[in-house]
Amino acid sequence: MVMSEFNESGTSWRVVKSFVLHVLGGRWFMVFAALLILSVNGSSYMFGLYSNDLKSELGYDQTTLNMISFFKDLGGNLGVLAGLTYEVAPPWVVLLIGSIMNFFGFFMMWLSVTDRVSKPHVWKMCLYMWIGTNSLSFPNTGSLVTCVKNFPESRGLVIGLLKGLIGLSEILAPQAQERPNFWTMFGLKSIFKQPERGEDYAILQAIFSIDMLILFTATTCGVGGALTTIDNLGQIAKSLGYPTHTIGNFISLISIWNFLGRVLAGLASEILLIKYKCPRPLLLTLVILVSCIGHLLIAFGVPNSLYFSSIIIGFCLGAELSLTVAIISEIFGLKHYSTLYNVGSISSPVGSYIFNVRVAGRLYDRAALKQMEALGLTRKAGKGLTCTGVQCYKMVFIIISAATLFGCLVSSVLVLRTEKFYKGDTYQKFREEGLIKESDLVLAENRVVESKETEAKAANGITSNSSLNSEYQPANINLR
Repeated sequence: MVMSEFNESGTSWRVVKSFVLHVLGGRWFMVFAALLILSVNGSSYMFGLYSNDLKSELGYDQTTLNMISFFKDLGGNLGVLAGLTYEVAPPWVVLLIGSIMNFFGFFMMWLSVTDRVSKPHVWKMCLYMWIGTNSLSFPNTGSLVTCVKNFPESRGLVIGLLKGLIGLSEILAPQAQERPNFWTMFGLKSIFKQPERGEDYAILQAIFSIDMLILFTATTCGVGGALTTIDNLGQIAKSLGYPTHTIGNFISLISIWNFLGRVLAGLASEILLIKYKCPRPLLLTLVILVSCIGHLLIAFGVPNSLYFSSIIIGFCLGAELSLTVAIISEIFGLKHYSTLYNVGSISSPVGSYIFNVRVAGRLYDRAALKQMEALGLTRKAGKGLTCTGVQCYKMVFIIISAATLFGCLVSSVLVLRTEKFYKGDTYQKFREEGLIKESDLVLAENRVVESKETEAKAANGITSNSSLNSEYQPANINLR
């Protein structure tokens, strides 16, 4: 009796343990874990909160500040290293590397700004910023790619939700004040033999394809302009005469609408694709076009328009990022998605460097120097430049608006090139693979059942033969 109770309790414990391990290792729990990770992974978009402190405490001019901002965007989007690491290592290794880099980069910046160490050279601050923000690509890759591979037929919703959490994470700070062969992996033997859209591209096949070039150019213009706005938001508000305390409100607006843009773009594009065969590149084109409105409002200094610009640009940036990574997964396949996803993200720092450093930084400093000359002042060494008035950023955002419109036109070319692909069944491949897996599972289960039945019949045959032998034993005859 005691032994039976012990066996029953031991069996029940094994069942509970098996269930817990099944839940913790299941794909739905991975989504939950990914949501937690990415909900605190949006610090690269908070630059506007502390950019003024960097400028004043370290005595930077706007060009130097924008150079540091460029390295922020370069680090936050140059995630090829994270993608390659994911190709050869499990996700926990990717997350561990990212956490170490994150602590080192931002901790060194904090020491520099708070005068706990001597004032570093600009190149050191750029390096610290790059390390700190490049760390964000590791949890981003480890979480997002894993979830997309677990839910390939719902990638739009998954990407939108996960990328949206990154956008939503930006509001927290303001409110608180397999290993393949190298040559096979890169596909050097088949770069110029392009597979069909939706099939698995080799890495270099995808990088040198016309579709990737078009998508890269369009997102460079669209995302680059939006990042420039976000990074210069503190200076824009100050030059247009907004109170200092409203900068946090603008950052919060961008964060909230960035989240909504990512989620709604992923959800809406998925519904439109499944029901109406509406291609995602078409939605990307429309979003880039809408972002021009936000840039033009800033360019002409419409009163109180910075609130609307923050909403428009935040929403469009989130939508562009969600749509871009979904398009990459659909056109180039999922085999090397972890790397190609990060290759596509390189367009963000490229656009940020062009518009933020080469355009915004130089034109802002030029306008500030003109104001000082008009007032008969000269700039002192080590003192930051400050410009006030609509003219500070007017030409900057006219140029960004023109470039964004060009990106919209380039994106429309991708719409025409992929129209036939999106009119078909983009998820047919994954449904067929699912059916094959289900049929293989059924066959395996049938084999197990058949083997058990065979063993049972064999056991019954041995038992019946032994009973027959006992029944028909010859009788002992006494011959006396």
